[in-house]
Amino acid sequence: MSKHKARREIPRFNHPIIETHCHLDYLEAEELERTLAQSAEVGIERIITIAVSPGNLDTVLALANSHPGIWGTQGIHPHEAESYTPDVGACIRNRMSEARILAVGEIGLDYHYDHADRAVQRSVFEQQLQIAVDTDMPIVVHTREADDDTRDILSNFSSQLARKGVIHSFSSSLALAEYCLGEGFSLGFNGIATFNAADNVREVVDATPMELLLLETDAPYLTPVPYRGKPNAPYYLPFIAEKIAQVKGCDVEQLLAQAWHNSIGVFFSADVS
Repeated sequence: MSKHKARREIPRFNHPIIETHCHLDYLEAEELERTLAQSAEVGIERIITIAVSPGNLDTVLALANSHPGIWGTQGIHPHEAESYTPDVGACIRNRMSEARILAVGEIGLDYHYDHADRAVQRSVFEQQLQIAVDTDMPIVVHTREADDDTRDILSNFSSQLARKGVIHSFSSSLALAEYCLGEGFSLGFNGIATFNAADNVREVVDATPMELLLLETDAPYLTPVPYRGKPNAPYYLPFIAEKIAQVKGCDVEQLLAQAWHNSIGVFFSADVS
């Protein structure tokens, strides 16, 4: 008899799912095709793959143009803030007119790792927020251990961001959550919500109105229970949906229908399907 307990199969729900945040460019070509096929089998109908650096802006755009179920973003992650230049900014701005590009992101602040100088992070965040304002696009925000500065900077732009956007992989304070929700931003939740020690995230999930909640994996990171420890992928989204529905005290199909509607509203504004 095997010493290892069998992991649950991935559940297949009736309502389709939109993966609002992952990094498909980290996959090799063969693995990508397998991931897309497995994701489709469990109801993942649309996938948004996220740009993070000057080196993957082209790759993300090419991926978004390569498959009818993939869309993308353009932006520079705070880890890469010191690689931001006027030319990079111009590239991001110009690509907001691309049909398969849905948002400016992943942008923000990360004071946990401090891979880039904090002043540079703040400046680059502000410059990219201005691009979103000027091009009338939503934003995808990363914030870690930078609650005060994130709030201060967003407060200078929020009223100009007609389409708002999402604070992704939300694991910050309830106070920052309440500010962002009050401004009309959505919060993105992923596998962290399934982790035993993540009571703080589940508290925020509980406090988040259903109308401002998005589902994501942040794959290949943050794999949900019961597959934690394996590389993450969009096809694990049903486990995240189950946990979020449990926390919200609602039926998972109800959650999926609302999350779909929310995702369409944030990212696919011309699409009312």
